[in-house]
Amino acid sequence: MSASARLREIDALFADGGLTHSPHRKPASASRTDTSGKKRTANLAKKRSSAAVGGETPGLEILRVPEWEQYIWLVHGFSTRSGGVSTVYRPGERCGELNLGFTATDSREHVARNRELFVQALLDGPGHAMTGEGRKKAAETTLQLVRQIHSGLVHRSEAMVDASMIRAEDRDKLRGDGMIATEPGALLAIQTADCIPVLIVDMRQRVVAAFHAGWRGTLARIVERGVGRMRAELGSQPGDMTAAIGPGIGPCCYSVGEEVRMEFDSQFCYADDLFQELFDLDPIKEKYPMLFLTARAPGHSNLGPSLHLDLPEANRRQLLDAGLAPEKIHSLNVCTACDTKRFFSHRAERGFTGRMLSAIGIRPTSA
Repeated sequence: MSASARLREIDALFADGGLTHSPHRKPASASRTDTSGKKRTANLAKKRSSAAVGGETPGLEILRVPEWEQYIWLVHGFSTRSGGVSTVYRPGERCGELNLGFTATDSREHVARNRELFVQALLDGPGHAMTGEGRKKAAETTLQLVRQIHSGLVHRSEAMVDASMIRAEDRDKLRGDGMIATEPGALLAIQTADCIPVLIVDMRQRVVAAFHAGWRGTLARIVERGVGRMRAELGSQPGDMTAAIGPGIGPCCYSVGEEVRMEFDSQFCYADDLFQELFDLDPIKEKYPMLFLTARAPGHSNLGPSLHLDLPEANRRQLLDAGLAPEKIHSLNVCTACDTKRFFSHRAERGFTGRMLSAIGIRPTSA
C-alpha cells in the first residue's frame, strides 16, 4: 500500500471517530535536502534516455545509455513499468504495465507477452529500424536469465536458458547473479525491483556482461568477480570496458541495519564513504506526530536518524577497483523507491510489485 493510500485510510479512521487534524505547513528545512536535485537528475535521465515503442503499447519506455547508441551491434536497455499488458499491480488503470517477472500474482501469459514486447523494443531501438530479414533474426533472440540468489556467482551464457522456464530440479545449476556472453543473439537479462543492475561491455572484443547487485551481491564483489572472469577467460582489458549502473534504490531510501555496515567495514576500506545517517520522512508520522511519542529515555528511542547505504556508489567503486576509467562508468542516477509511477520498487510497495529487466546483448547477424 502506498503512503498516500495509508494516509487516506488513517484519515478515514480518525474521521469516523470525530477527530480531525490541524493542517500545518511543513517548513522548508524539514524536506530532504536532495529531493529537488534527485528530481532534476531523474528528469535529465528521462530526457537523455530513448523511449522505444512496442507496437500495441505506445507507452512502453526503455532507458538507454546515450554513449552506447553509436554501436549498432550492441543491444541494451533498462525497462520501466510503462507499457505492457499486466494490470494486477494497478487494477483499474487505463494502461497496462510492463511486469517482466514471473511473480505469483501476475499471469504467465501477460509476462510472456511483456517480454516479447520488451525484446522487440530493444532490437528495434533508435537508429536501427529492422528489415523483414532482421525481424526474422530477432525472433531467434532469447532472453537469458539465472535464478538470482544474491551471490558472487557468475555464469558464461553458452549453456544458459531462462531459469523460469525449466524444470525445478534443474534450476540449481543456473543459480547465480552474473552472466557473460560473446555470441550474437544472446540477450542477458537481470531482474530487479530495487537491487542495482550493472551492465558491462568490452567494446574491442564485443563481450557483454550483466550483474545483479543487491547488498549481499555487492558484498560478495559480484561486479569485480565478473570483470575478473572477463579478463581471465576472454582476454578483455579494463581499458576497453565501459559500464552502466541502472535504476535501483538510492541512498535516499535504502535504510539498513548496523549489521550491514559491519559487513561492509570488514570488506572495503572505503566503507565509511558508503553510509550516512538520515532522518526518514514518513508522511504518516509527519501528519500525526502525537501517535508516535515515546516515553523512553532520551537516547533510547527508536525514533531518529537511520543508517542508509549507497549501493550505486558501492558498485561504482568496485568498477573503479576493477580498472575501469571513471569516464567510462555511466549511472542513470534514478531511485526506484522515489518514483514508483515509473519503476517497480519492492521496498516502497511493500513487496506487492512487478519486476524490471536490464538487458544487454550482441545483435543477431543481419538483424
